[in-house]
Amino acid sequence: MAEHADGSCLCGSLRFRILFPTLWSAHCHCSICRRAHGAGFVTWVGVALANFKFTADQTLHWYGSSTDSERGFCSRCGSTMLFRSLRWPGEMHVTVANVNMPLDRDPAKHVYTDTRVHWIRDLAADDQT
Repeated sequence: MAEHADGSCLCGSLRFRILFPTLWSAHCHCSICRRAHGAGFVTWVGVALANFKFTADQTLHWYGSSTDSERGFCSRCGSTMLFRSLRWPGEMHVTVANVNMPLDRDPAKHVYTDTRVHWIRDLAADDQT
């Protein structure tokens, strides 16, 4: 297995490397993640700060999305791909969709499901094939 995974924003101006091991991975259904990404939920991977490196970051901008949290995005193409918070010191949270290589783990759970949108449901229950 690889020792790292690389990723980038949509335009490629903002690039990063995640060194393994990662800490966790989960699907977040909170309203802030949904609004920031325009999606029903966002899949994140948690990485120790020491295991997260920018390889090109000329376009990184941070937005304070709450009193103790920030979201990082590319100011050129707008890709929202990073999250950091005082609630999880020493961690960088990275959107799995912006990682260009396999990670060392799959998402293990869904979080903040009490605020999920009504049209997200168990898709496995609908699979009739």
